[in-house]
Amino acid sequence: MEPHKPKSLNELKALRKPIRNTNVVTKQKLSLLDKLALWITKNVGTMGFFFFIFIWTAGWLTWNALGPREVRFDPYPAFVLWLFISNMIQIFLMPLIMIGQNLQSDHAEVRAEADFEVNTKAELEIETILMHLENQNRIIMEILKRLEKN
Repeated sequence: MEPHKPKSLNELKALRKPIRNTNVVTKQKLSLLDKLALWITKNVGTMGFFFFIFIWTAGWLTWNALGPREVRFDPYPAFVLWLFISNMIQIFLMPLIMIGQNLQSDHAEVRAEADFEVNTKAELEIETILMHLENQNRIIMEILKRLEKN
């Protein structure tokens, strides 16, 4: 069995593909609707959005329970309009969040693929370095044996 010949530095450079920024690659592929879905997914899961919905709900319920009777638009105990609107918010946000999560998942897959490429390159380079070191050790041992004979 013939020892595996280590690759030279020029051979390694020829095999090297340019490193790509997966964030840039992913952003370039996004449509305007994809960007909107990601923005909604990112912002709905914040405390600011929670406080906005909480204050909106508290204001709605307070106005319709304690406001002047003639200007209440959804008087106690009905709250039917609020229930309808809250259900519509949930119905619209659920698929938008899922779309955003799918897009984020796709981006994670692209990053994982790029990491795999980098790891594969590093493995090849490390293997080549180890083969060069083994070759150098063999040559050094041969030189030492020759020196001991003299």
